[in-house]
Amino acid sequence: MQAEKKIKEWLGVNRPKGIRFLQRLVQEGSTRGNESKAQAIIIEKCRKLGLSLDIWEIGEDVLLKHPVFCSDRTDFTGNPNVVGILKGTGGGRSILLNGHIDVVPEGDRKDWQHDPFSGLLEDGKLYGRGSTDMKGGTVSLILAMEAIIQSGIQLKGDVIFQSVIEEESGGAGTLAAVLRGYTADGAIIPEPTNMKLFPKQQGSMWFRITVKGRSAHGGTRYEGINAIEKAMLVITKLQVLEEKRNMRITEPLYQNTPIPVPINIGKIYSGEWPSSVPDLAIIEGRIGVAPNEEMKDVEKELENCLLELAQTDAWLSKSLPKVEWFGGRWLPGNLDSNHPLMETLTTCFEKVKDTRPIIEASPWGTDGGILSRVGDTPVVVFGPGVTEVAHDANEYISINDVFETAEIIALAILDWCEIDS
Repeated sequence: MQAEKKIKEWLGVNRPKGIRFLQRLVQEGSTRGNESKAQAIIIEKCRKLGLSLDIWEIGEDVLLKHPVFCSDRTDFTGNPNVVGILKGTGGGRSILLNGHIDVVPEGDRKDWQHDPFSGLLEDGKLYGRGSTDMKGGTVSLILAMEAIIQSGIQLKGDVIFQSVIEEESGGAGTLAAVLRGYTADGAIIPEPTNMKLFPKQQGSMWFRITVKGRSAHGGTRYEGINAIEKAMLVITKLQVLEEKRNMRITEPLYQNTPIPVPINIGKIYSGEWPSSVPDLAIIEGRIGVAPNEEMKDVEKELENCLLELAQTDAWLSKSLPKVEWFGGRWLPGNLDSNHPLMETLTTCFEKVKDTRPIIEASPWGTDGGILSRVGDTPVVVFGPGVTEVAHDANEYISINDVFETAEIIALAILDWCEIDS
């Protein structure tokens, strides 16, 4: 109880300093390929905390050739991964605290009320791209560690803090850290869950479907095969597949999610001239993967659904739509809701918030699947920030949520790693 009191008091006294640190991070626009300056702030902080640092540029052959690796980027020069370790005395469980430093592009700046990298503090909210996804969560991790260190608390187990790149593009940074040997007895990823606990995470992957037609003059369109019209058949079939896949899901943690594993059509393009019948249409989208599914099985199911469609259409039976799997892939995570790490976080949440946490399954992918499936590290996703404002204009995070999350995670670290008295 004395240690918990020290944590709470330290976070209260150092609230202004924590806010300024978050502002500095948000003000460094760490979009893809521009992560270095924000990582420099993280490195500076880790050094002040006395953490053992490992800073390296990813891109080694073992990463690029790994079957889980997916990225159109192979040169990561100048934008390192950062790992800082708070070494324990031994005998306790280790914990891995994983945050990503990369943020999505700001979009049209005209849609922002203020500069997207302002770090503006207003009415208890801090605004800016990456504030919710997920620099606020990363600051919660750092504040939790700093509160423990500055309170003079010695742990038995190791705390492994990670600030990785490339999460928004498929998780190459976290995969590189796993392949470098960074695993633990448990992990927390503070993505913006609105302080819900996510022991299970949806996975996802991108697909491209090429549909061929036959060109003709628009005045005699009946002599051609319109690829757009055939693509419409494909999209309708994918909607049927989405319904079929979601009817199978019985996981109670998805009971409040309207579509647990969606199939989203994100891009479609076709045609070169209004008076011509288009002979090619390309559909690009994203398919969700349930926590208990394997990626290869989901790939096969989508491919088979197109084969079924071809059997009902004379043209498609001769000219099968071609499926490619490209770009982003996020492995699903599937932790038992009664896992000891869940029990620890639930207990600590109740101490801080005086209520039980909401426990659900994640509606989106995280790096948690890489940690659990490749690194054999149990993962809970839990952090501050509202999912709905992530990636949107005028993104913000509640300062209260950042500090409450920091306190919950600090207490969880004390329980999980154990205090060396």
